[in-house]
Amino acid sequence: MQNRGRTVPVIKPFISFFLGLALLATPAIAQEVWITQELPFVEVEVGDDFFVIEREQDNAATVTASFAQTSRPCPPFCVQPMSVADGVETIGELELITFIEEDVQSGTGLLIDARTSRWYVEGTIPGSISLPFNLMTPSENNPFLKPVLIQLGGELQDDGSWSFTNAPKLALFCNGPWCGQSPRAIENLLLMGYPAEKLLYYRGGMQSWLMLGLTTIVPDT
Repeated sequence: MQNRGRTVPVIKPFISFFLGLALLATPAIAQEVWITQELPFVEVEVGDDFFVIEREQDNAATVTASFAQTSRPCPPFCVQPMSVADGVETIGELELITFIEEDVQSGTGLLIDARTSRWYVEGTIPGSISLPFNLMTPSENNPFLKPVLIQLGGELQDDGSWSFTNAPKLALFCNGPWCGQSPRAIENLLLMGYPAEKLLYYRGGMQSWLMLGLTTIVPDT
C-alpha cells in the first residue's frame, strides 16, 4: 500500500493556515513511524499546494506490485552506478527531503521526475514536476530541447552554446536503481553545459521512496 499523503490547495491563506494546523495535529499525537528520531514529518508549500511528507503508519504496509518486482530484463532495466557523472552528487531520502524543504520550497531548486508521463500520473514525490528524460535528448530533431532548456533557466548564446549561470539546482529521479531514465537526463544536461554542481541524482527513486513508506501524490494533470 502506498502512502498517498495529504495535499491542501493554498488558495485562501487564512483557511489553509488553520487547515494546515489541523492536519499537523494528527501526526503529532498519533504518529509512531517517524522519518528520523528527530523528524516525524515535514510540511512543504510549493506553489499553490501544501504537502505533508511523512511515512506510512500501517506497520503491515507493503509496496505495490509494480515496485516489488526484482528481476526486470536488462537491458534496458539495468543496475545503475552509484555515481552517475563526475561532480554530480548522489543523494538519499533525507537529503532529498531537505532539498524539497529548502530549495524547492524557496524556488531556488526544482525536483525533476524524469520518468515518462505514464509513470508520473500514477504517483510521484511531492513537489516534483514531470520532465521526461527523452525531452532532453541533444538532437536537432528534438523540438522540445530548446524550450525545456529555457524553462530550466538556460540562455542560448550567439555561438549556439548554452549558459546556465542563473539556472536553478536540479534533483532528478526515476523509478529506482534499475532505472536509467534520470541518469540519461543528467548525462544529456551535462552535454548541453548544465553545471554538474547544480545537479543531484536521487538513485533510489520511487522504489526506495515507496519502500520507506514516504508520501506520494497523484498529480492533477
